[in-house]
Amino acid sequence: MASNVNPTVRRRRLGQELRRLRELKGMTAEEVAERLLVSQSKISRLENGRRSISQRDVRDLCGVYEVEDQRIVDSLMEMARDSRQQGWWHAFGDIPYSVYIGLETDAESLRVYEPQLVTGLLQTRAYAEALVQGALPETSTEDIDKRVQVRMRRQERISAEHNPLRLWVVLDEAALRRLVGSELVMREQLEHLIEMSHLPHVTVQVLPFECGAHPGLNGQYAILEFADAADSSVVYLEGVTSDLYLEKAHDVQKYAVMYEHLRAQSLNVEQSRQFIAEAAKSYAR
Repeated sequence: MASNVNPTVRRRRLGQELRRLRELKGMTAEEVAERLLVSQSKISRLENGRRSISQRDVRDLCGVYEVEDQRIVDSLMEMARDSRQQGWWHAFGDIPYSVYIGLETDAESLRVYEPQLVTGLLQTRAYAEALVQGALPETSTEDIDKRVQVRMRRQERISAEHNPLRLWVVLDEAALRRLVGSELVMREQLEHLIEMSHLPHVTVQVLPFECGAHPGLNGQYAILEFADAADSSVVYLEGVTSDLYLEKAHDVQKYAVMYEHLRAQSLNVEQSRQFIAEAAKSYAR
């Protein structure tokens, strides 16, 4: 990219503004679609920021909404232009979770619950390689390398000198016990996890088996929060063939409350470090 503009976030902000204008006009997405002779699904995708939007689309929508202030139209047109730029991740080709990467790149804080594996932002290269090979056995060596490179690039948000990502991770004990790669890979991964947990903006807690049933039994999720008040928080649920993004306030709040319960049931930070250290010792060099 030629600038610091994040196209994913720009699309999302633009979509929110277009939805606001539609609602101010008292129109449904179906009514707008009929006026423009397009599908209702297109209007919905434009508003949720999952589809790039052209300046022509913005112009047509502003016409339907009878936006008279040219400054507003010009601002939306500029956002549409910026939203069509490419983020750094596009250089790696087709990345299945590119929307998430765009959000993560711009997020101020990230809360993650991982029931099966060490979260990507804290993985070593060797662990990441073994993980991708095991999870995607039919993937070519070239694609595995590409996925690992993207993962390592994402980790730059953690090591950034200015405004690093605030990361809070709750790991199920299973993530520490599951042998990924070799025992050496696991030992190095767990030692790396302890090292990263000492960073002031990184918190790692372990949810031990002995805690029994807990609110995270339905699986992995992440909550992304942003510095700009105009950007609502997002809950990200990773799928095999498609991902889910929840942005409605009551959905985000439900997952946030679940996360508080997970943190409360987990070991505290120091206990978690000791637990991880003991797990690391179980893997012989």
